[in-house]
Amino acid sequence: MPLTITVVRHGQSESNLAFEEAFHAGRAVVLGRPDSEVGLTPLGREQATRLGRHLAAGDPPELVLCSPYLRTVRTWELVAAELDAAPEVRLEPRLRDHDMGRWSGMNALALKERFPDESENLIARLYGGFRPPEGESFPDLAARIREVVEELRTGHTDRRILVVAHDSVVLMFKHVIEGVPIDSVEASGPVGNASVSVWRDSKPEIFNETGHLRG
Repeated sequence: MPLTITVVRHGQSESNLAFEEAFHAGRAVVLGRPDSEVGLTPLGREQATRLGRHLAAGDPPELVLCSPYLRTVRTWELVAAELDAAPEVRLEPRLRDHDMGRWSGMNALALKERFPDESENLIARLYGGFRPPEGESFPDLAARIREVVEELRTGHTDRRILVVAHDSVVLMFKHVIEGVPIDSVEASGPVGNASVSVWRDSKPEIFNETGHLRG
């Protein structure tokens, strides 16, 4: 197993902000672009810079695996600007966010309006294996994260690994590394923007830490 696996979530994204505002206003939202092209807000960029300073104060990563989505790539670029060392960096498609298929970009109210029967108890159904049209279930997501973890276990022992990804990916790392049942891992969230979770020698050290964003 790698010496440490540190998994961070991207800073606040434009979709995070749009969904939060829609939630408080009680309105449906459908984003007008692919999920992979959603960028960071000004707050998200600030969070990523603070995250970089926090990581720079510890042991620098030797290998960085980053989701190819725009918001994660931008987060990594801002983190990297704060680091003294230049680690090996790989874009890893298996670290992309949970794929909602044709339902991507819709908040809960939009889904309820368009698919009132299918979207009932959606989160529980996704953990139970339900796949949205052309999308994936959480067990599907867990399977691709398990592949990544197994490759790290066998090919990158005694290295410091940094993963830059999404909230659902953070939860699946917890599921795979710690063996937390998939139908209960959601209780570990919500995973904060620019949060840090660390597993050292396969054991949890910190999870969903955001103290570095304050002050």
